[in-house]
Amino acid sequence: MKTKELGRSGVLTSQFIFGAGAIGGVGSSAKTLGRGISAEQGMRRLDEAEQLGIRVVDTADSYGAGESERVVGDWLAGRAGSGMLVATKVGNSPQGANLSRPHIERQLAQSVKRLGRVDLYLSHSPDPATPVTETLEAFTAARENGTIRAFGVSNVGVRLLEELLSVAASEGLDRPEWVQNGFSLLDRGVERDLLPLIAQEGLGFTPFSPLAGGVLSERYLDGRAAAPGSRIAVAGDLYYPNIYTPENLKCVDALRMRARERDISVSAMALAWLIAHPAVTAPIVSPSRPNHWRAVREALAAEIGEAERDEISEIFLIHR
Repeated sequence: MKTKELGRSGVLTSQFIFGAGAIGGVGSSAKTLGRGISAEQGMRRLDEAEQLGIRVVDTADSYGAGESERVVGDWLAGRAGSGMLVATKVGNSPQGANLSRPHIERQLAQSVKRLGRVDLYLSHSPDPATPVTETLEAFTAARENGTIRAFGVSNVGVRLLEELLSVAASEGLDRPEWVQNGFSLLDRGVERDLLPLIAQEGLGFTPFSPLAGGVLSERYLDGRAAAPGSRIAVAGDLYYPNIYTPENLKCVDALRMRARERDISVSAMALAWLIAHPAVTAPIVSPSRPNHWRAVREALAAEIGEAERDEISEIFLIHR
């Protein structure tokens, strides 16, 4: 697996990042606590990710009420020389978004205790109540004292990103070096203005939900219902609103025809489309089963060109 620089941070990431958000739950919601994969399954997926060549694992202090960080920390503890980087996020709390300096400092200390170290740190969601200067000061201090190597931002809009970059420049503070937002063939809103800004500023982009909760696969085609325990069944309304629809499934069915021409899966085609995007650094993938890695392997081998990528994009024009 190739490596790419994460923005201008000097940190190298593999072409894919392993997302540990399903360990102990599905994301941060209390409604999905315990409905993801178990600690044992998480350990196995981490082993498989490492074997595939993935060199970054992504988690958050709020995933599975902290279980995700604890499991990742246990896994990392036995692999001091593996070269695996760990990224985690701060800002989601039961009381709402909080990116104040005291909260960041307190949560970072907790994450280091759980994980052993934090290489890459991200704000999890915007906090309108805290001035961006205060948030940037906290991240800059963490980088300067060696607790983290670089930081990024997640779930941001273009106006907030512009403000963060402007304040960082004017105040002499560290800027975020990458953005982590949702992006897939079924979720293309970032193409309008956020991705052009990311490209203009030389930032990294590590999109999550690249398969739209599994809708970008064969599993829901041909009239199949969402299986119990699937991401759509467990968290469709929470994290994937308006994704599992007949209209979208028609687009996915059309993508299946192109995938068959290449003798690869629909999921692989969707991932290949994503890694071919010039603004994408490394998508975050979260396989819950061993056979789900097949799509990642196929995507790495597919290497679609610009013309084919544009043709695939046309199938999902409605999502621009």
